[in-house]
Amino acid sequence: MVTPTALTLSVPLQDAAAVTVGPGRVVLLGGLTGSDSSLATVSLLDSTGVHPSGLLPEPQHDAQGALLSGRVYVFGGGEFGSYSHILAYDAAAGLVRKAASLPTPTSDAAVAAIAGTAYVVGGYDGERALNTIVAWRPGMTPQIVARLPYALRYAAVAATGGQLLIVGGSRGEVATSGILAFDPGSGLVRHIGDMPSPITHAAAAALGSYVYVFGGRGAAPDSQSRAIFAIDPQNGRVLGAGALPVALSDASAALVGGRIWLLGGRSASGTVTSVLVLAPAGR
Repeated sequence: MVTPTALTLSVPLQDAAAVTVGPGRVVLLGGLTGSDSSLATVSLLDSTGVHPSGLLPEPQHDAQGALLSGRVYVFGGGEFGSYSHILAYDAAAGLVRKAASLPTPTSDAAVAAIAGTAYVVGGYDGERALNTIVAWRPGMTPQIVARLPYALRYAAVAATGGQLLIVGGSRGEVATSGILAFDPGSGLVRHIGDMPSPITHAAAAALGSYVYVFGGRGAAPDSQSRAIFAIDPQNGRVLGAGALPVALSDASAALVGGRIWLLGGRSASGTVTSVLVLAPAGR
């Protein structure tokens, strides 16, 4: 079920990095405004509202982040070009510093963490899409640990049961429907299913025994979807799991206290400020 909240973002926002940093607290880093301007702002969201909490070194969007060893890290992103930086954000001090560099500039990637390691899936280097999965943990050198069957941007990715589920994304100018599973132990990427229709620019989060995929769109920029799907990562089976109150792509998802927060995004009429809370029926 979907519950709208009274909480709204300070500005319409899409393509921001969202990371849960504590009970009922999410940090949003960068993003793209309704006027297509990249932001350098960092904001903390909790039940009391949205609070400024630092600045990135430069404006950026199309990055994602992960919490590793209690600290937020943001991977790549871009503004007029793609960035290779890995940024560390200290939520307590509101400070951002460069922690490492990716093997290549990377925007439009997806990021999820397993057992203290972040995995950066696909993306765009400023000239071409990437087919890589890059692994990194603090203190180590980023390295390519697997290859996707095709170069992929804007996939929806979530970690569940020790593996990554990689859903849809853009292959060239075309949205894809494939559901891929990546096992860090073996380094294998397997095709385990397909979405009912091609999807890209969607958000994903794991909760319970399913990975939930929210909204997204087809290849056309104005083809946003209201659909919510639940995917069984064991067999790739896809179930309908409800609908968003408005069709959205490019939203940011974060798991907060057994609920999934869906923050901002783009509707057919423009970028939004909404914060939605989503939970499976019965929770």
